[in-house]
Amino acid sequence: VIILFLCLLLPSVILADTPYKESTEILTKFGEAMSKVAERVKPAVVNISTSRTVKTQRHPFFDDPLFRRFFGDPGPQKRKVTNLGSGVIATPDGYILTNNHVIEGAEDIIVKLADGKEYKGRPIGMDSRTDIAIIKINETNLPTVPWGDSDKLRVGEIVLAVGNPYGLSQTITMGIISALGRSGIGITDYEDFIQTDAAINPGNSGGALVNIKGELIGINTAIFSTSGGYQGIGFAIPSGMVKNVMDSIINQGRVVRGWLGVQIQPLTPELVKQLGLKDESGVLLVDVVEGGPADKGGLKRYDVIISYDDKKTDNPFHFKNMVAATKPGKTVEIKIIRNGNLLTAKVTIAELPIEPQIVSPAQFENSLRGVSVQEVTDEILQKLGITRKIKGVLVNNIEENSPALGIIAKGDIIMEVNRKPVTNIKEYNDTVSKIEKGKDILLGIMRGGFPQVITIPAR
Repeated sequence: VIILFLCLLLPSVILADTPYKESTEILTKFGEAMSKVAERVKPAVVNISTSRTVKTQRHPFFDDPLFRRFFGDPGPQKRKVTNLGSGVIATPDGYILTNNHVIEGAEDIIVKLADGKEYKGRPIGMDSRTDIAIIKINETNLPTVPWGDSDKLRVGEIVLAVGNPYGLSQTITMGIISALGRSGIGITDYEDFIQTDAAINPGNSGGALVNIKGELIGINTAIFSTSGGYQGIGFAIPSGMVKNVMDSIINQGRVVRGWLGVQIQPLTPELVKQLGLKDESGVLLVDVVEGGPADKGGLKRYDVIISYDDKKTDNPFHFKNMVAATKPGKTVEIKIIRNGNLLTAKVTIAELPIEPQIVSPAQFENSLRGVSVQEVTDEILQKLGITRKIKGVLVNNIEENSPALGIIAKGDIIMEVNRKPVTNIKEYNDTVSKIEKGKDILLGIMRGGFPQVITIPAR
């Protein structure tokens, strides 16, 4: 009886134990695979620390004549500002990828490798439009991460984020790809982000996002957060875009982008009805730059672009990225709908005009000191959403100690100074340089597409 009882009981015990063992083996193998990926990637991810000197607004007490009579002028107040980020070694001879915002304005860049060695880094190229930067250290035979193909990614894939959140070196977090092709977020000019729920925090910027093969598929760059920390939504620049920018900077010394010379917007149900279209597929041309590639190729306002170089165009941001990624000089086929007819245009893409250099703000002693400006171009007007032709200079930066801080803003277009038109930097310099230190300044500006008149008081 006992033997018969054991015979009946034993198979059920074995069957109950089998799924547990299989699950354990699967999890063990998965854990080992993740550990191998981490071991492969970690040596190629570095810690980047930067520092810069900033001027601070000094207390009005120091401007008191009695104080200055006895103690003299203490001069401008300065302090050191430090920043922490991450980077990825791209080549064995010392080229390192990171974010533009990690090293922007840095006076000193220190790169710390996984083995603890430190090197002084020097910037090779910076691209604020994609938030990508390249720095270089003097070392060879460095470990690298193999490139992955970001065009083949799928939502749901497991990914690892590697970086230095809050200065904690070589931190690895795991998640999945939550979405692809995120754009219109307002982080950079050219957006095609990979969204992930892998934990990304301050300090992860510039670090690696890798797949389960240990291949680099993105550079971590930003998070969506109401608290400043991880909330499950992080964004990475896809490796395809990163590699294009890196190769352009290293090989040509600058970022070369394609330029079509158009201003576009998405289609809406109302526009579809007005234009007699079947659906909202495509992007609408709302302006064509005179003499630009699109103009020479025969494109016109109100054309609807449905295909660019044999690729569908349903999103203005993706269309902008496709044009930018096209090599200047290449002729592409663009399919459009015009007055209900399907047409094909051949357009030779030109190079995106390089933005003019910023004027040094140190040349003025009046209330516009510390204000940096640049020429207004068609590309800038397109970026600001201004369709009509206007002339002036664009406010590019305002220093912290400028009297104009808080009155004028980045992105304002100065069209008049003390009722005198300024159509370029030379006219702006000539006019502003003649204004005395103790005089208020009257400016005619364009802000948000609307003209305004503002006063910069003498201080």
